[in-house]
Amino acid sequence: MAVSEPERTLAVNLPDEAATTALAQRLAPALLEGGVVYLRGELGAGKTTFARALLRGLGVGERVKSPTYSLLERYAVNGRDAFHLDLYRIADAGELEWLGLDELDSPGAIVLVEWPERGRGALPAADLEVVLEHAGTGRRGYLTTASTRARAWFAGVGTAPKAAG
Repeated sequence: MAVSEPERTLAVNLPDEAATTALAQRLAPALLEGGVVYLRGELGAGKTTFARALLRGLGVGERVKSPTYSLLERYAVNGRDAFHLDLYRIADAGELEWLGLDELDSPGAIVLVEWPERGRGALPAADLEVVLEHAGTGRRGYLTTASTRARAWFAGVGTAPKAAG
C-alpha cells in the first residue's frame, strides 16, 4: 500500500485586492494543463476575485462573470475547458445533477469551485484548496496542496509550501 505525501500549506498575507489578484495570476500558468481548485471562505473574503484573476491569468479574454446566479460559467483556455462554479445557493449536492458536471472530471479541465462543501460527493477531488479569510482591512490566504500535481504547481511558481502542522 502506497502512503500518500502529507498535505502542504502555504500561508500568505493579502493586504488588498491587488495582492489577491497577484497571487492568483502567479499561480495561473501552473494550471494550464488542468486541475481542480476549491475556494473556501466567508462571504466577501475574495473567492470570486481570486477566481477571476486566475481565469484572466490563464488567458480568458472575455468578461469573467460571477456564477452566483448561473451556478456555472464555462470558458475556453488553450483548447481546454475552464469551469467556474459558485455553489453558495445550493442546498444539496443532488441539485447539481442538471448542470452536467461529468465534464468536470476530464483530465485537462480547469475547475474552480466556490463553496465546494455544498457540492460534496458531486465534485471531482481538489488538487488545491484555497481558504481566504478576513484579516483586519485585508485578507489572509491559505493554499493547501491535496495532490502531487498541486505540489508540482508550487515548485513551478517557485513557492514550495511547508508541511502543514
